Amino acid sequence: MTLDLLSAPVATQPWRDPAVYWREVTDAVAGVSGPVAVIHLAALRFNALDMVVRAAGVPIRVASKSVRVREIVDATLAVAGYRGILAFTLPEALWLAETHDDVVLGYPTVDRAAIAALAADENAAARVTLMVDDLAQLDLADAVAPPAKRPEIRVAIEADASWRAPALGHIGVRRSPLHGPADVANLARAIAARPGFRLVGLMMYEAQIAGQGDATGSGDSVIRWMQRRSAQELLERRAAVVAALRDIAPLEFVNGGGTGSLELTASDQSVTEVTAGSGLLAGHLFDGYRAFDPAPAAAFALEVVRKPAADIATVLGGGWIASGPALASRQPKPVWPAGLTTLPREAAGEVQTPLQGDAARDLKVGDRVWFRHAKSGELAERVDRYVLVDDGAVVGEVPTYRGEGKTFL
Repeated sequence: MTLDLLSAPVATQPWRDPAVYWREVTDAVAGVSGPVAVIHLAALRFNALDMVVRAAGVPIRVASKSVRVREIVDATLAVAGYRGILAFTLPEALWLAETHDDVVLGYPTVDRAAIAALAADENAAARVTLMVDDLAQLDLADAVAPPAKRPEIRVAIEADASWRAPALGHIGVRRSPLHGPADVANLARAIAARPGFRLVGLMMYEAQIAGQGDATGSGDSVIRWMQRRSAQELLERRAAVVAALRDIAPLEFVNGGGTGSLELTASDQSVTEVTAGSGLLAGHLFDGYRAFDPAPAAAFALEVVRKPAADIATVLGGGWIASGPALASRQPKPVWPAGLTTLPREAAGEVQTPLQGDAARDLKVGDRVWFRHAKSGELAERVDRYVLVDDGAVVGEVPTYRGEGKTFL
């Protein structure tokens, strides 16, 4: 179906009252066999428009890995304020480039078959930008398709946006080996001098700010201190990197940020666009931020199949763990009925998940329990479709990547 995120205003926010919200969703999908994954369209509209406001006029590139549903990506890009896609694999980028003319690959690729496909398709080569941080990645592309036998390949450089704290060392994710302006400029000059490639952009993703909540508990003051210091350092370093690059190549874009840092990154004058995706569907990892409060647009329900004790209800399935460190925060979170928790020694299981709490006493075999996934896009790898709910009723469904037969990573 064709989604229109502007077709109806977000007049009310039913998710502010969990009892109303989850009962409404439960009633809407009563006739749908489980397990069932749902997207609430009013919540999705709210999140999409809220991110535009937060970006303050800076274009938002949609991070496809945090959505993994083509119809939702398309509907989001139809909203003023969104432009372009940040893909996560080259086969995915090539697929999306069939219908989109601005697809940046967010990570380096060594997929030889996909590189060959890119090199054999002038239209795709004009629409897809590869991400690099090492000359070895260009060497591999040349080995697959020599410059004389292919169209020019567009590339962007990823530079490290982590903070190298004087006393604490590396704070952030381990991505690019390029940190300072000189590192980035050296690679840029090598690209500019090399046949068959064109440098068009820069990406710097500050995960220690965008991906780290600052309203999660007792350690918040330390996190906020770290983020303030990191943000100031990055503001100066990114400006220096961009200045160095603009002396070498006419950049089309400077990309930064993520859902958790839209306000901060958009305020950086050296940035021309921000990236976001998780804020659309809002996995529960994005509940712990001061700057914004996303609506729980995506959720899934599992059915109670047994009652091993009066205060325990066991649902079928549930072990849909998110990537990242093996912490409780990566588990799916039971959100309705309220007050349910997983058992410490079992957690969310491959084929069953026991849930304990007073609310379990009222659950019967066949009842549904609603969960939210920790990371927004990864839920789509577990289901082949999302059921769309709006105004208390099912209004359609959309296939996930998996539902379209695509398993990119």
